Amino acid sequence: MTAVSSDVILDRMMALHPKIIDLTLDRVWRLLERLGNPQNDLPPVIHIAGTNGKGSTQAMIRAGLEAAGKRVHAYTSPHLARFHERIRLAGELISEDYLTEVLDECYQANGTESITYFEITTVAAILAFARTPADYVLLEVGLGGRLDATNVVAKPALTIITPVSYDHPQFLGETVAEIAGEKAGIIKRLVPCVVARQTEDAMDVIEAKITKLGAPMLAEGQHWHVSEERGRVVYQDDNGLLDLPPPSLMGGHQFQNAGVAIAALRHLGFDDASCEAAVTKAVWPARMQKLKSGPLLESAPNAEFWLDGGHNAACGITLAETLSRLPQRETHLICGMMNTKDVSGYLAPLVPFAASLTGVSIPGETNTLPGDVTAAHGTSSGIPSSMANSVTEAVTEITATNPQARILICGSLYLAGTILRTHE
Repeated sequence: MTAVSSDVILDRMMALHPKIIDLTLDRVWRLLERLGNPQNDLPPVIHIAGTNGKGSTQAMIRAGLEAAGKRVHAYTSPHLARFHERIRLAGELISEDYLTEVLDECYQANGTESITYFEITTVAAILAFARTPADYVLLEVGLGGRLDATNVVAKPALTIITPVSYDHPQFLGETVAEIAGEKAGIIKRLVPCVVARQTEDAMDVIEAKITKLGAPMLAEGQHWHVSEERGRVVYQDDNGLLDLPPPSLMGGHQFQNAGVAIAALRHLGFDDASCEAAVTKAVWPARMQKLKSGPLLESAPNAEFWLDGGHNAACGITLAETLSRLPQRETHLICGMMNTKDVSGYLAPLVPFAASLTGVSIPGETNTLPGDVTAAHGTSSGIPSSMANSVTEAVTEITATNPQARILICGSLYLAGTILRTHE
């Protein structure tokens, strides 16, 4: 290990800009130029934007590519337990030594000039990708698309837009159409774009941008179709029909994500075996993940523990649908959310499935919604609610009256990360 750890450099980077989110590409272009424009030396890039399903879709595409023997770089955010999760080099999480090296190089090149944490760490990922041989790069947008720090590749091999819904209005716009316009900012002239099924107003905006740039469109419902039949993934396009096992990732929405991944793989020329691997071998933590070990399970051995990091109204709908598929069991929510989220919109679909809600604050997060406020939203939604000082305290209170409860820890990837640091 080097004398200065990656954590030390990451802490220094946090002080380079007063705002966590400040959408512009000027600072990114400046730093990339100082580093020799590594974005121009990347393997073929698959760029993924959207409100929901980006991470799961990326995980599926990666599984399909790797099953075909390809070396794949992948970039995602935020991380759950360790920053290293954001950068995967040729199939492996970036090492501590190499992460420290590229972070320090970016920090030194930037000097004291203003740049956000996400921007400089994204540049560090691009630098590592450019210097490590691979066959593909999977770039997941952090926020929006048009002004996201990942949007610096002039001609990716493929762009993808997963379902767009209402989220981050303070940065992306007050309507789904405005938000879709920001997501569509990753579309490039003549570069094919895979588009998941969208609302009509979102699709109108995306399709107009695709037409303007002459980008071949591969849209769900027009150029390819996916459905769940007898629990299996049935996909069809001009190349024929695929009948595949159910997704390894839980939830009915994962069938649509599987369709997006298959459409991407088929366009890139990969065979049926790669498509099946995408569906069956993808792993993506904190997306309706069943916990198998750790202190919480030891404290309540008869309870069933699940973890989900979805945090907007659309995620609430997909989470409710997933719960409807599970065997009947009294379900209790432990919910922690950020103060920028639509809590009531997230909770509304969960009301029929929740015996109770316990609101908690997210440890270490300045912008956490206080647990009592989350609990108040739960009560307003019609769920019997209370607050606890920690997840551990909430589990103790729930299992005191129902030792065999199903406990779902939900509402934020940041909350999920605090659990995964000690449970997986």
